[in-house]
Amino acid sequence: MRIYEGSPRQDFEEVFRSIGAHLDSVGMREILLLEVADGFYVQGLMIQGAGTWSEAIATTVKEALTLRDNEISAFMDEALARRGKGREPAPDRYESALRVIGRFLDEQHPRDVFFFEQDGAYVLRLLRATQTGTFHELVEFTKADIDAMVAGGPILRAQAPGAKAARNG
Repeated sequence: MRIYEGSPRQDFEEVFRSIGAHLDSVGMREILLLEVADGFYVQGLMIQGAGTWSEAIATTVKEALTLRDNEISAFMDEALARRGKGREPAPDRYESALRVIGRFLDEQHPRDVFFFEQDGAYVLRLLRATQTGTFHELVEFTKADIDAMVAGGPILRAQAPGAKAARNG
């Protein structure tokens, strides 16, 4: 990610976690995420039309969001401000799932990211660069894989460098 390179707080894990929290807040489902030059393009399904008792039938519509770098930065600041405040937890479908996918991506260092989700499983297409050229790699995470990665998050955070100092400080 072009704008996140070289900054210790901005990485795929934090960026995707913040995007996920935003998607949870707007109720988007079955997402497709594509990295673009100045942010991310997200497409997904939204439920509309069941807001009041008189509306008997809801409809599912396809919506698209273009999340620019400055919006993502604001999402990250908002998420950081929310953490540890003892507030009522928001629905968390994508915040945790995208966080662990982001952590995986941080370890892989792809040049470009595209992925889609279906029923809690994700297929990622990563553009990888090596000394011999670039190539695409496909990676799949089942719903069980994502659930296991989310469950292992507290263990990884406890093992992170500086975690003990942060807890004691």
